[in-house]
Amino acid sequence: MQNTLTVILAGGRGSRLEPLTRDRAKPAVPIGGDYRIIDFVLSNCLNSGMRRLLLLTQYKAQSLDRHIQVAWSNYFCRELGEFIDVVPPQQRIDDNWYQGTADAVYQNIYAIEREQPEYVVILAGDHLYKMNYEPMVEFHRRSGADITVGALRVPRGDANQFGVMQVDEDHRLLEFEEKPENPTPTIDNPDVCLASMGIYVFSTRFLFERLCDDATIPDSSHDFGKNIIPGAIADSNVFAYPFTDENRKSDAYWRDVGTLDAYYEANMDLVNVDPQLNLYDSHWPIRSFRPQLPPAKFVFGSEGRSSRRGVAMDSVICQGAIISGGNVSRSIIGANCRINSYANVEDSILFENVEVGRHSRIRRAIIDKGVCIPPETEIGYDPAMDAARGLTVTDSGLVVIARGELIRSHDPISSLT
Repeated sequence: MQNTLTVILAGGRGSRLEPLTRDRAKPAVPIGGDYRIIDFVLSNCLNSGMRRLLLLTQYKAQSLDRHIQVAWSNYFCRELGEFIDVVPPQQRIDDNWYQGTADAVYQNIYAIEREQPEYVVILAGDHLYKMNYEPMVEFHRRSGADITVGALRVPRGDANQFGVMQVDEDHRLLEFEEKPENPTPTIDNPDVCLASMGIYVFSTRFLFERLCDDATIPDSSHDFGKNIIPGAIADSNVFAYPFTDENRKSDAYWRDVGTLDAYYEANMDLVNVDPQLNLYDSHWPIRSFRPQLPPAKFVFGSEGRSSRRGVAMDSVICQGAIISGGNVSRSIIGANCRINSYANVEDSILFENVEVGRHSRIRRAIIDKGVCIPPETEIGYDPAMDAARGLTVTDSGLVVIARGELIRSHDPISSLT
């Protein structure tokens, strides 16, 4: 993989994940307690032997930049030609922000050219999956492709959220339509479509030529899925490469956690007895930053009828957390959280440094870092009251509390004993 450069697109706004993306880029959003979304694609790169990475950022990049420096810079040795460089918009070509995925790469064409790669792998930094990219690059080389597109089989009902492809028996692309209203199914199964994963391998010279051509088209969206790939099918070698899952489960795992409900469900899967996403697989480890914190702690046993016990069931509890006489079930509790006596947290996600006061009850909530829940407070039991407090409440009733949100308690909970 020495002749390959990897470009990771990590500059999206992530507006559908607000308020979690109010102060951070989508790839920097915590997931699974110990991780950030970006850690999955970076772990794939490291496990695939790809050690020359450009991470293109744009909106609210400070949190992401800090995470890369703390969690990932030590894995790369620049003296050996390895690096992970965070690249904000340079505006060397014009003074615009990135206009699309292709434009983001085009505006950094000088940084790519300086490395003189034979192949360029382009990845999205906001998807959850495990994949070895090396066989895909080898397939691209052997087939003489100009572009190779990572392909995933998805239910036809979900395919209108993807670029949908038609291929021949040799995996050569015949058609590519970005987010069609009526997706065309595969030949072998009318209920399934072949979708683009947002993973591309380009031969470098071809990439430069197409980016430069696209930049001169006034009405172009400057997007790989809308412009570059459909335009290349007629006169170039464009192939699909079937997704090879390193997750080692019966069903392939790939998730775009682009909405609050999708993000919540991906997290909640991790507390299952046998989660779809395997984080405990030493064969394909997911790396991140681990702060130097003491182990999680559970205090207070049964005290007669008071039920003052520090208990967590079917949950993920991170380092430094203290379950101090509270009860946690089917939840993810981040680092340095504290659940105080008689509090109850269920079906929820707590980021780091959250404190839940005594006798409080939390249900189906996402609580961002540093939030303090006062004693005797209910969250997730009365959507109208939660909305009246100014909290985000989704159509499914999920409550999201933003970082820095000040929560006021209301009348004491009458059902307390």
